[in-house]
Amino acid sequence: QVQLVESGGGTVQAGGSLGLSCVASGTIISIDVMAWYRQAPGKQRELVAHISRLGVIHYADSVKGRFTISRYYTRNTVNLQMNSLKGEDTGVYYCQATGVHDGRTRGDYWGQGIQVTVSS
Repeated sequence: QVQLVESGGGTVQAGGSLGLSCVASGTIISIDVMAWYRQAPGKQRELVAHISRLGVIHYADSVKGRFTISRYYTRNTVNLQMNSLKGEDTGVYYCQATGVHDGRTRGDYWGQGIQVTVSS
């Protein structure tokens, strides 16, 4: 059983910074892509950033230049450093791991989500 656990959320003033971390645990041989999504109240879940097994990174336009995703392959960890936060960054942030290979099968997994609130 693979589990993703996020940490690091909280409340910060606009213009401030927060860091999120997600650790995947269980029987894991490799993970293809690790990503961060977010969901604001009343809105659909949207991709924030993802990083592939080869280190290819993609950011949503709304966070480019402000957020940085990084990955520690040996620790099955993905981090998201968020700077210059805005009110519209408020939401529940979810970690996702796709193409998780456990030696027999591949699967996709989500974390439980963590709240980020940016106050003005």
